Order: sequence, then C-alpha cells, then structure tokens
Amino acid sequence: LPSYDIPPGVNQPAKLRLVLAVLLGTAALGRILEKTGLCSQITFGRYVRQGRKLGVDPKLFIQDRQFNKVPVRVYQPKATSDGQRRGIIFFHGGGWVFGSLDTYEKVCRYISRESESVVVSVQYRLAPEHKYPAAYEDCLNATIDFMKNTEHYGVDPANVIVCGDSAGGNLAAAVSQTLAGRSDLPKLRAQILIYPGLQALDFNLPSYHQNRGVPLLFRERAAFFALQYLNGDALHMQEVLEGSHIPPDMRLKYRKWVSPDNIPEKFKVRGVKPFRPTDFIAEVYETVKRFCEPNLCPLLAEDAIVHQLPESFILTCEYDVLRDDGLLYKKRLEDNGVQVTWYHLEDGFHGVISLYDYCGFSFPAGKRGLDSVVNFLKSL
Repeated sequence: LPSYDIPPGVNQPAKLRLVLAVLLGTAALGRILEKTGLCSQITFGRYVRQGRKLGVDPKLFIQDRQFNKVPVRVYQPKATSDGQRRGIIFFHGGGWVFGSLDTYEKVCRYISRESESVVVSVQYRLAPEHKYPAAYEDCLNATIDFMKNTEHYGVDPANVIVCGDSAGGNLAAAVSQTLAGRSDLPKLRAQILIYPGLQALDFNLPSYHQNRGVPLLFRERAAFFALQYLNGDALHMQEVLEGSHIPPDMRLKYRKWVSPDNIPEKFKVRGVKPFRPTDFIAEVYETVKRFCEPNLCPLLAEDAIVHQLPESFILTCEYDVLRDDGLLYKKRLEDNGVQVTWYHLEDGFHGVISLYDYCGFSFPAGKRGLDSVVNFLKSL
C-alpha cells in the first residue's frame, strides 16, 4: 500500500486525517472479521457505509419504487410548480461495490430541494456478487423506464438529466452514450459527471501518481474496484497497475484519447515521473479484455458516439486519482463539439461530495461542489 498522504492544499487537513483513520480502522477490522469467518470485508464495509434512515423532509415527497424491476427512490418537491419540472436520474458512487439509497440520501435530498427537481436515485446491483454489466444494465433500464413515464412525476420529458459520482459517474457516462443514438426516446438534456472513473487502461496517469495515497480513493483501490466490477475478484491487480494488461497495439490505438499528453501542463507540476508499462502479459489481457468496452470504460467510445452526447457538466478534484479521467473526457467532449461546464475543486479530494453533512465529516469543498451541480441544473 502507498504511504498515506494528506496534501497541504486540502481544506481542514486534520479532519481528513480523522476520515483516513476511520477508513483504515474499518478496513483493518473488516480483514479481522473475514479471517475469523464472521463476514467478508466487503460485507462489513457495506454495513459501515450504509447510512441511516432519515425522518420526513418537510419540503419533499419521498417514496421507494421499482422502475423495470430496479429499486429506486423518488424525491419530489412539495411546492407547486408553474410547469413541468426537470428530472434527474442519480447513480451513487462506491466503486460499484459499496453504496446504497440510504448512503446518498442527504445528497439526493439536497439536489432535489435546492434545484426544485424530481430526483430518482437508483439502487443498482453491486459487485462482486453482480459483475459487469449488471450495474450498467440496471441504470440503463431504470433510466429508460423513467423517460417513458415522466408524466407520472410531473417531469418534462425533454429535461431529463443523468448524474452520478465516481462509479456512478462512470454509469451516467455509459448510459448517456447508449441513449445518444436512440430515436425512440427523447434526447437527454444533460449529463453530470462528478469525479468519474472512465477508463481502466492506464493507472499511471499523472493524477494516479500524484494522489496515490490520498483518501478516500487510493490508486490500488481504484484498480481493485474496477476488477471487482469486471470479474468479481481482484486477481491480477498488480499487473493491471503496472500496465501489462493491455496489448501494445491497443495501447497505441487508444493513446489519442488516454495519454498524459492530453492533460494540461499545469496539472503535471506536482512530482510526475515518466512511466513505462511493464511487458505485456497475454493471459492477463484475456481476463480483462472487456476493459476496452465503452459501456465499462466510456472514455474509449468512438467519436461518432461522443459527438452526439448532450450538454455536460464535469467536476474534478485536484487531490483525486480520477482527476485525469475527468480532464481527458472533458477534452474528448470539447473536441467533438459538446458544450462542457467544468468545475474544479482545487482543495477537493475524491468522495468529498459524498461526505456532505455526513456525521460531522463534511468539508467546505463538498458543499461548493454540490452547489456547483445545483447551479448548473438551474442554468438548464
């Protein structure tokens, strides 16, 4: 594991150290429970992160439903509206392994209240029990069901937005790409990608090295989660981190989209060293070749798809291993004529928005990030 690092630019570093201590303590206890056979480390992690049931919200109607057999939670403002509202489909983060409707309850309530929108939070199936493409299919099916039935929720069918953070940002990007070519449904109004993970070809981009030991997402954990989602296990994690899982010709093919050359120089000043992938291992590639599918790694979609995408909002954090995924996708979208609003949290770290109003662990950067999302929604 890396040496854990709290960068000086993070606001309230002492609080982040406390978050790190809780994170490491949870992981250690989870390992002990797994070794004693009481429960798996992932099961314990889910229990700790599950969130708690909140009381009635005086400003929102909240109900649990199923959209095409996928559990969802619908948040509707109680205030009367002059016309139809916008609808937001929200996919939670958690590395496709953790997260639930309850975990993101405060975030979804805040977005619904402050933007006066109907929010649909989706409880997709989690890895490793449910491997790719289960989560993607659940998110896509729930979105299509909602888009076909917007009138039941007072939502304008031409004003539906997909939104997600981290792994949820990955799912939002994949769903947006899939729906881009559909003529039988209204076009999505926008996509909102909050520090999304968008590729698994290169875990050695500048942000992966600069922020490898910054909570809440360490470099090794990013590869661990991607492998859990893909295969239901984390075998070959080291080879994936070292880059030996992608054939040289394929690496060359995707270099136009996945390369440090496409990242602005100002993001490379913090201790970036050139990296050469280790020798290609064909057996490893055979187990992870679906990493090259855009439904899993949306950064690899062809230009013909990307140029059809709706107006986009991308939020990145300086102290986040996934920062460069967002920067690379921003460039791809702009190169294809898609309007992009970009918000960068200079003092932000991965997961900072999910900590909003969370057991005293809230950070100013998280509130600013959440408000930037709300402001973007109000601008549509």
